[in-house]
Amino acid sequence: MAQQDRAIRTRRLILEAAAAVFDDLGYDRATIAEVLDRAGVTKGALYFHFASKEQLALAVLDEHVLDIAVKPQNIKLQEFVDAGQVLAYRLRSDPIQRGAARLAVEQGSNHLDRKQSMLSWSVFVEGLLNEAKDRGEVMESIVVRETAELFVGAFAGLQMMSQAFTNRADLSRRLTIFFEHTLPSIAVPAILAKLKLGSERGAHLDAALQGKASANAGIDAAAS
Repeated sequence: MAQQDRAIRTRRLILEAAAAVFDDLGYDRATIAEVLDRAGVTKGALYFHFASKEQLALAVLDEHVLDIAVKPQNIKLQEFVDAGQVLAYRLRSDPIQRGAARLAVEQGSNHLDRKQSMLSWSVFVEGLLNEAKDRGEVMESIVVRETAELFVGAFAGLQMMSQAFTNRADLSRRLTIFFEHTLPSIAVPAILAKLKLGSERGAHLDAALQGKASANAGIDAAAS
């Protein structure tokens, strides 16, 4: 068990180092040597988990969706809002999220298939919106798949604009404005009135999620 835990931690360390390199340099300029230097691991340790730079990049793109798991809410549309705000907050400093964001929208390289990242996010959002619609929170006229793709595309554009102007410091506020303009055309009025859209929500939710993760890690460590 201890050996397995070390392998999991090493894999995460390598992923975070790779994501930081991709964020700083982009895919084409990033090198395995730079990842090794930042992670402080041996070449053998890296290649045990990832066979190539492409596999590293694809793992970063996969991980950024898995990392966003917000607290369940009585209103499913609130979870949709919360997931967006947590991501907006984490894009300020979280290496996985920042690296994945650059990989997903970076232009100029034809060596990496980025479709899967967009598809994964669209499926994640579509799942939340379908549950919300099943609960009667979303208007019957809404085509969920189209709405999910609209959100993913809009978020990509918002984060790029925020990155250019403020290094994403104002992304949470920009996302709140987007929700204020779009949710009235999606949510039934009774649900819309109950949604919490504040731009500070991402920071509060992330702190709670990090605290829960730390507590669970402590429990797992004590059990082993």
